[in-house]
Amino acid sequence: MKKNNTLLFFLMLFVGLSFAQQPRNIDSLLQVINTVENDSIKLRAVNQASFYYIFNDLEKAIEMLNPAIDEARNKELIFNYNELTNTKGNYYNVKGLKDSAKSYYEKSLHLSRKNNFRTIEQMALNNLGLIYWGSGDFQNALDHFYQALDINTRFVSDNQESRANYLSNIGLIYQELKQYDKAIEHHKKALEIRERLSLDVAQAISNANLGVCYKNLFDYDKSISHYNRGIELAKKGNNLRLYHAFHDNLANVYFELEDYPKAIELYKKSLDRPEAVGSNPKSDLSAYSNLVAAYKTINQPREALNYAQKGFEIMEKDPSLKNFAATLYKNAAESHYMLGNIQTGSELLAGYIAINDSIFSRNNADALANYEVKFETQEKEMQLAETRANLAEQELKIGRKNTLIFGITALALVLAILGYLLYNQQKLKNRQLQKEAQLKEALNLIATQNELQEQRLRISRDLHDNIGAQLTFIISTIDNIKYGFKLQNEKLGEKLQNISSFTSNTIFELRDTIWAMNKTEISFEDLSARISNFIDKARESTLHTGFSFDVSEEVNNKYRFSSVEGMNIYRIIQESVNNALKYAEAKNISVKIDELGDDVIISIQDDGNGFEPEKAQLGNGLNNLRKRTKEINGSLKIDSKPGKGSTILLKVQKSSFIKNLQAS
Repeated sequence: MKKNNTLLFFLMLFVGLSFAQQPRNIDSLLQVINTVENDSIKLRAVNQASFYYIFNDLEKAIEMLNPAIDEARNKELIFNYNELTNTKGNYYNVKGLKDSAKSYYEKSLHLSRKNNFRTIEQMALNNLGLIYWGSGDFQNALDHFYQALDINTRFVSDNQESRANYLSNIGLIYQELKQYDKAIEHHKKALEIRERLSLDVAQAISNANLGVCYKNLFDYDKSISHYNRGIELAKKGNNLRLYHAFHDNLANVYFELEDYPKAIELYKKSLDRPEAVGSNPKSDLSAYSNLVAAYKTINQPREALNYAQKGFEIMEKDPSLKNFAATLYKNAAESHYMLGNIQTGSELLAGYIAINDSIFSRNNADALANYEVKFETQEKEMQLAETRANLAEQELKIGRKNTLIFGITALALVLAILGYLLYNQQKLKNRQLQKEAQLKEALNLIATQNELQEQRLRISRDLHDNIGAQLTFIISTIDNIKYGFKLQNEKLGEKLQNISSFTSNTIFELRDTIWAMNKTEISFEDLSARISNFIDKARESTLHTGFSFDVSEEVNNKYRFSSVEGMNIYRIIQESVNNALKYAEAKNISVKIDELGDDVIISIQDDGNGFEPEKAQLGNGLNNLRKRTKEINGSLKIDSKPGKGSTILLKVQKSSFIKNLQAS
């Protein structure tokens, strides 16, 4: 099941974030609009009413905004015009037209700074931060959020509602960066302010964001509690878009808990939106895909295919959503297989594979292009830093010469001038030292970024090689089933079982690789847990009890590895165990980690058939072991004899781990 919580909360975040005073009672606002004579007061009421309708009735919102903007411009009501311009940016943002939204936000920011409208300036900065966040530019987003918070603190300190909004947005950036503890800290601060001000919809958003964080920390009880509170507050605040969206996210929690009936109930409720709320095809497609997965899991393939058809109908209306439909194709294919529709299931599975290949190829191409641009930019920055250092040195030389000439010509004032010269010389030296320090810092940053780039590219190749090979096997097996169905009908069940097992292993390896890609470093405890889980899984799948994993007390459990080191050690153990099971037919396998002298030693021992290493052909398995060992500057020894099992010893020097430990 795939679900993009970030995009959903980007929409939720917008509710109540652009205005210091969110409309509490739309009927009262409409009454003010119809009865008040003061143009400025009337336009402010129109502005707040439009903001309400943006999240409840988009057509009504734009019908109110356009004539109000014209009236404010014609009557030269600059504050109202500035405020309404910002709100029209909100309209385009919710409608999904990000470029138009950004244009109106920038116009509003320019007007507010020109006229010193601090309240609107902070709102425009915040909204631009949301635009940058939506495009993945987290640095620019944080910069704008902090600017908005600074203005609020210095000039609009009584506007606590806006302060809560900016704290919430900063928390959401930490959420994007998977720093959930920091995200929770900021969301709780925002929620405290919103509770004090009795802001129902804003409280709903804070609770939902906390639900996301706790879900990702696997604290499902707290996640469910916050989601339910968010749903209650969204209903109280009459925000139907949020009310239904929160049901969708709460359903995801129950899906992960494998409470499929409850998840199905909530997915259906999220789809049951009034027409006035507006459509959300991408969100609907995701909900239908999840319903298909849930019904398939509880062995109701026909009901699953009913919802699959609704998902395919959405794609027919908007083909650009196809890249978000991989899980729909996969679960629909499996539902057809359950009903015996082999050909239809094979066609849908081929569609699933094609979508994944397309996404993988595009993401790799984009990533490589970004790396090239960043590398070229870093080279230019390094050259610029060197040029600045040279200029600083020249400036220092010229300054010294001028100082010397001045001292000779003003001998009568030698004491006063001497003091000035010493001061000026020290100032120039300090400036040069500062520039040299900046250059060193820039060079260190470039080296770090290059190292990170190399690690990520290696992991990306690892992901491509493993998953590409396994998906090729799935395609080949499906073809065999399709063409051999009539001749080997009795073997169909066995082949489908093999495909299911192989696909499960593929998903397991994919999770391992993504686990490494999402980390800049891996702790020894984390790696040990990952190895232990793999050994337990192997024990369960083979029904053998002679599997063990031991870590010597001599090993320092505070060691930290880079993602490349940790992943290669894990893969060497995984490959060795799989070889022992697959080729040596071992019944007992033990994995031990010990520390001896300057080395960390990992041994994998089995009681299988064994072989003669000097006579064995170097297949992919042994080649992979040696390549991975070489990448972490380790040494590999294979001791095996026919009929006496095998022992694989991996030695890795502790120096790199100690370095990581000291750095942490």
